[in-house]
Amino acid sequence: MKIGITGGIGSGKSYICNLLKSQGYPVYNCDNEAKRLMVESREIIDSIRELIGHDAYIEQHSFDGGTVYVLNKPLIANYLFANPSNASKVNAIVHPVVKKDFVEWVKDQNTEHVFMECAILFESGFDNSVDKTVLIYADEDKRLQRAMKRDNAPAEQIRERMKHQISGEKAKLLADYVFDHNEYDTTDDELAKLLSWIEQCAITNE
Repeated sequence: MKIGITGGIGSGKSYICNLLKSQGYPVYNCDNEAKRLMVESREIIDSIRELIGHDAYIEQHSFDGGTVYVLNKPLIANYLFANPSNASKVNAIVHPVVKKDFVEWVKDQNTEHVFMECAILFESGFDNSVDKTVLIYADEDKRLQRAMKRDNAPAEQIRERMKHQISGEKAKLLADYVFDHNEYDTTDDELAKLLSWIEQCAITNE
């Protein structure tokens, strides 16, 4: 069974995914893998260059004589901020490749259940690549305080980032399971409930 894990900024999504990994469950981190694929996938590199320009990547020579592609971050940042629709154009290139990579990754796992960590699970359509979806939920004020402390950032900056994510209340309606993560001292109990629910879903095939 493929289970997608999502949650807003400060919800503790990555914390829960790290706990799952510590218990032996494979977790595919969409954000990390997207960053890797953006400099490794010829499909992405060629499409990004076609969209933004050849200078979107800087070519460097590796020790073995090959070519290493490095993102020209200032150029890409300028492109993304130039027009709100430009991010969608880049995502349309990157997301399908990440989805295909996830499918191949799943084939290499030898456990009954695998997890996908994705901050934009519903917004990106990645929920269509998994069997069940789980929302790591915490109240907005709680998430704000956590993110401010974690990132050492002002409230205004965190709130601006929150605007670009689906609201917790809307995500609740879309998710198959809601993991209450308002209090860290209840994490073990909530995690046990989640794993029990997953096992029940697997037994009933629902």
